[in-house]
Amino acid sequence: MSAVATDMGPAAERQVEKKWRRRSLAALVILLPLALAETSHDSLREWLGGEDLIARDVDFGQSAHFGGSDWKLADLRGGKAGRLPDQAFAVIATFSVTVGDPDLQKQWLGCRLMLTDAAGRRWLPDMISGVRLPDGVMNCTSAIFSGAKTGDVITIGDTFIVPEDAIKTIRPAIGLGSGRPWYLRFQRPPK
Repeated sequence: MSAVATDMGPAAERQVEKKWRRRSLAALVILLPLALAETSHDSLREWLGGEDLIARDVDFGQSAHFGGSDWKLADLRGGKAGRLPDQAFAVIATFSVTVGDPDLQKQWLGCRLMLTDAAGRRWLPDMISGVRLPDGVMNCTSAIFSGAKTGDVITIGDTFIVPEDAIKTIRPAIGLGSGRPWYLRFQRPPK
């Protein structure tokens, strides 16, 4: 008991104690969400910056500005090839890219080609025995370090293994570190 509270009676001491308990609980209700928001802010920002979450749809034959360059779906083809399991197909997606900002190491860091389907599934590039990219087609990493200059048109592509049930609805997509959480998702070529 403090020197100030020595002349209070037991009832007055209980009232003071109850008042401080209520104030402490009220402060906890206010400070706890603020503390959680502060500690999770960086994690949330990092998560949003590392995931391709929001699609920007692009019609076939159209180009879209993304990561300082103009991207256009050049080709999407597939079939049975190499040593693939039953019910699996090889798919090659290629993009024609007109370089705008030549600092590709900054603009395209975290470049990710992928395929998506109507069910929301995603496939990342995969090595397929017996399947090669067409001549002159680079993958993302090669393109980043190619020394491309403003105005250069480069072709970027990759190979994928996709289950047979997804073939009819797959759509090629591209995600870049400088554009995340957005990514480009292209319409399939007309048949």
